[in-house]
Parts: sequence; structure tokens; C-alpha cells
Amino acid sequence: MSSDLAKIRNIGISAHIDSGKTTLTERILFYTQRIHAIHDVKGKDGVGATMDHMELERERGITITSAATHVEWNRHHVNIIDTPGHVDFTIEVERSLQVLDGAVLVLCAVAGVQSQSITVDRQMKRYKVPRIAFVNKCDRSGANPVRVTHALRDKLGHNAVLLQIPIGLEADFKGVVDLVEMKAITFEGDNGEKVVVGEIPADLRAEAEERRAELIDAASMFSDELMEAALEDRATPELIRAAIRSGVISLELTPVLVGSAYKNKGVQPLLDAVTHYLPSPAEVPIEAIDLDRDGATVELRPDPAAQTVAYAFKLDEGRYGQLTFLRIYQGRLAKGDTVYQTRTGRKIKIGRVVRMHADKMEDIESASAGDIVGLFGIDCNTGDTFTADGPRINMTSMFVPDPVISLSVHPVDSKAQDNMSKALSRFSKEDPTFRVSLDPESNETIISGMGELHLDVYVERMKREYSAQVTTGAPQVAYREAISRRADFDYLHKKQTGGSGQYAKVVGYLEPSDEGDYQFVDEIKGGRIPTEYIPACDKGFRASLEKGSLIGFPVVGIKVVLTDGNSHSVDSSDMAFMVASKKAFREAYRKAGPQILEPVMKVSVEGPSEFQGAVYRSLMQRRGTVLGSTEDAGFARVDAEVPLAAMFGYSTDLRSATQGKAEFTMEFSKYAPAPKDVAEELLKKYKSKAVDEEDA
Repeated sequence: MSSDLAKIRNIGISAHIDSGKTTLTERILFYTQRIHAIHDVKGKDGVGATMDHMELERERGITITSAATHVEWNRHHVNIIDTPGHVDFTIEVERSLQVLDGAVLVLCAVAGVQSQSITVDRQMKRYKVPRIAFVNKCDRSGANPVRVTHALRDKLGHNAVLLQIPIGLEADFKGVVDLVEMKAITFEGDNGEKVVVGEIPADLRAEAEERRAELIDAASMFSDELMEAALEDRATPELIRAAIRSGVISLELTPVLVGSAYKNKGVQPLLDAVTHYLPSPAEVPIEAIDLDRDGATVELRPDPAAQTVAYAFKLDEGRYGQLTFLRIYQGRLAKGDTVYQTRTGRKIKIGRVVRMHADKMEDIESASAGDIVGLFGIDCNTGDTFTADGPRINMTSMFVPDPVISLSVHPVDSKAQDNMSKALSRFSKEDPTFRVSLDPESNETIISGMGELHLDVYVERMKREYSAQVTTGAPQVAYREAISRRADFDYLHKKQTGGSGQYAKVVGYLEPSDEGDYQFVDEIKGGRIPTEYIPACDKGFRASLEKGSLIGFPVVGIKVVLTDGNSHSVDSSDMAFMVASKKAFREAYRKAGPQILEPVMKVSVEGPSEFQGAVYRSLMQRRGTVLGSTEDAGFARVDAEVPLAAMFGYSTDLRSATQGKAEFTMEFSKYAPAPKDVAEELLKKYKSKAVDEEDA
């Protein structure tokens, strides 16, 4: 690995599903000589893309887990993470973006900015990741990179500027014109490995001059030197590149490159752009928390001589045990070193350090700040920080969305039970959006995740990787309960059973709240309830929220105000006030207009315009509210809000309605009151289940 930090790039390749991310990564590996033959996603040769190394990924032709590799290009060391595009695996994108210094946002030249492109872009903005855009599939019918660049500006708010224009489009796509060097670049050889630089075709000269002027105009905002040079007509490629780099690193400029990964065109200039414009680890500010100074913010330096700070962003269970993917932010890690796990304080000795290439690895002796490596034999969770001796430093944790769908899983026999337990333990450790719980009433094992595909993949992995034969129950939606109006409570808990009794009185009210799931306000005056018992009241109310009385789901959006009460010098206790609070809540909850909330999803359906009517009908049939639609070049997108409970099996129905030509993405939007008929059905089911359990 290069010891020069300026020569290191940690990049991700992110985009909408089916934009060609994995195909692009495969070409990058080929041109950097990491692989010696190109294989395609769902390839006819049965091999499949290098980075889709799981059997399930190759069968389905999608990326499920983020895969890491590293390449050398232009004397730069580039760590690459290929991330999934499907919204069900959004945590894979989240965890990757947190440890990356830059990203390539891949867009389809035909479809342009799609619904998942917006989600990925929002994730990049959350982690302040500088990016360059690559408009892929310029060989496809209907390709229009200029339209996609405008969409980047209009839909995502990017200051997008073309660095290249295509030579030909669709079936005539031959190469690109580099607007920085003002040269034509074509790609020859069986796999486009021979880059030929020549003069710009005469018919493109005028457009190239015009686009270059736009590029210099945009880039000069980030360099006074370039602005002066442009006014005197002496702008050099070096000045232009330096200005573009400043704009990219400040997150104020998005350079756009064009090509076709599948047709082996435009990939090498993209690699050049990664080294020219994306930041090195030294150019990205990294903040952490010093636990020894009450959580004060500290800025880390990518200095190999400083205290070691490394962050575990992904876990993977392989043939040799747990593999922990680490980003080293400060210091260095070597075989035999001792580090401390910040969360537990445990001392850990480093056994084996490896550099990853998809599912293959190579042993290395050590790695320094700025690098991404793998460690074996460490017991930890995703999001753990490791440090050498010194202050207890902790990296800020990643954003983890809450699961929205649940399934019950049942092992077929005792052997499957053991294997299922091992699988669930591993999966929940690997993936923070995959949760496992035990239903205390039915004693069923419940798995929760981000969507049907997410859970489907984990059930399939249980069967394949752990030989755990399981059956699944009906998907359970994560409903919530809430109140619709204010209700007062005045409850006295009094119990005398020989010896010291129990005495506690609580007075106050419940009301709906928009500020979080739960608020507790203490308005007791004159010590009517001694201050030492207030936390017990809070604890009692909080415990009451775990299970509402309507259908047994958590209660959210509630404010509890304690205004008065009473205590006894002998018989009052924490336990008495906790019980009084629970019973007061139960009494007031019934009067507060309790209602059932259901999760509502933001659904975006994309496909040919001719099926727009069918898409509208399919959403309306599922209680959907259409928010809007866009139509461009024969391609339509419909955005809607649909209750999650109505979305099961939608992929099959959509395929039938659109001859398999439309696709959809879905992400959690909000909780909203369930319609009366749905609420009544849920109440009936809950009561029926309660009666069955009593009879049993």
C-alpha cells in the first residue's frame, strides 16, 4: 500500500438498482488488472460478477451485501466498496458511506435520476460525502446524458457540470470528448482496454467548445486563478482540474462523466477522475467523541504516529470465523498489536490483518490511517470503535432506520432450532436493521427487517448457509398505538398487607405530542410527591408504553404531565409510585381516544408510460394515495403513499399488470391512523387471539 496519504482514495459506488454499479466495478477490476477476465451480472457463463460473490446474489442478479476490494491506478491506492441499490438493503449503503471519503454516483442514461437515486443522494448528503457522477448505459436506446445532468440539478439540487460529451449515442456510441484536455477518447481492443486519444471530430467541435466554456465558468467559482486565466483565455487543464477538485471536496460541484460499462467505454477516464477529483483521507475532516471529556468533540488526524482509532463498519461470518471490516482513521494497526474496544473496555490482541478482494483476501503485516482492512478473531458488533492506549475515543454511530415488517419463523425440528439460533445470532450482529425478538404471548421467534425481499434473503441464507430448515408465518406489520385527545388521571394506589404497606397517589393528564414518542413533564409543586419518587413515576409511565391495550403494540406520540399527588411517610416507595403510574396510565388511556397507527410507505413505481394507468389502478387498489407523477421520453414514474399492510405481494401484481416492465422501490414515510374498517379487523384479531390463548 502507498504510504503517501495523498495517493489513497476510499470510494463507494452507489446508485439506483439496475444502474450498472456492479458491471462498472467489474470493468474497474479488469482495467486495473485485479481480474483477468470479465464476467457479467447473471452472466451466461454461469460465473457472475466478481463482487457479487454470494450464490444468492448471482442467482437473483442483485447486490445484497456491500463488497470491498482495492486496486492500483495511476500510482494511487483505491479502496472500493460496491453497495446494493435495493432499498431493502439500505443499511449496507449507510455503513459504507460512513467510512468513505468519496463516491461515484452511477445514473442510467435512459432513466436518469430515479427514486432510489434520491435516497442514495440523501444518504451521501447525511455523511457529507463528495461525489462525481457517472452517466452509464449511453449505448442504450433513449440515452441522453444532457437530460440526466439537468435532472441532477433540478431533482437533486446538484451543481452538476459535464466533463465529457459522448461521441455518438445509443448504438452509435463510440467514445467521449474530454472537455478538460479537449481531446477525443475512444476505446479499442476486445474489452476496450486500449485507450486511443485523438482529435475531436469536426461535427462535435462547436458543442465541445460551448460545453467547455460552461465547465470553466462553473469551476472558476472555486479558483480565482482559473477565473483570471479564463478571462485572458489561458485556462490550462491543470488549473481546471485543481478548481474542479476544490468544488468537489467542498460538496459544491458535481462533475459528470459519461460512458457504458457494459460496452467497455468510459471506465478508464472515470478512474482518472477518481484520482484527480475525489479527496484523500487527509482532506476529509473526521470528528469523534472523547468519552473521557464528557463526550467532547475531537477531530482525528490521519497520522500513522497518533493514537490508533479504528471503526468496525461491517461484520461477515466466513469459513475462518468472524471477519471484521475496519476503517483506520488514526494511527496504525499491525499483527500482534493490542487495542481496546471502547464500548466494553476489553483488551484485544490483533491476530490476523487482511486486505479484501470480494470474498478473497491477502494477509498483510500492518495498515495505517486512511486504509480499510479486515481483522479475524475479534468479537465485536457493527459500529464498535477500537483504540490504542490513551483517551477513550468513540466514532459517531451510523443512522439506523427502524424495521417496518416482521415474520414469525419456526424450525422444523430440534436440529433446525440450533442452526436457526446460530444464524439469527450472526445475522442480527451483522445487520443492525435485522432484529430478532421473542413474542412473550405466543412464544414465537419474530424476525423484523426493511421489506419482504430483505427477510426473504435472510430466510434463504438460513437454509443454505446453516442448513436450518424453517417455515415462516404471515408477515406482521409494525403497528403503533396513540391517543387522539387529552385525558386526566387521578389514581390512588393503597395496599395494606401486614407490615409496611404501599401508598402512592398520582394526578395529571395525558395528551398527544408531536415531539418524539414520549415526553414526561414534572409540574409537582410544594413537594406533594417527594423528588426521589419522580423517576419511579417516569419509569411506570414509560413501561406502560411498551404495550397498548388496543392491539398490544407500543404507544407513541404521548406527553404525560404530572401535576399533583400524595405520599405517605412510611408506606410510600419507588415500587408503589411505579404501580400507581402504570394503573393511572391504563385508566386515562381508555378515555384518551386511543387509535391504531399503521406504517405508511413512500412507493415509487417506474416503467414505460403506456402502463401508467395500470400502475395507478394497482396503487389505488391497495389504499394508495398518489402524490404525483412525471413522464419523460416514454418513461413514467408514479410516487404514492401506501400502507405497508397493503403492499404484500405487490411485486407479483405489478409484474402482471405491466408485462414485467415496471419496478418499484419502497421506503418508510410515516405512521398514520388506520381507517376504521382496518382498525376494527385488527381489534377483532387481537381479541380472538387473546381468547384462544386463555382457552389454551
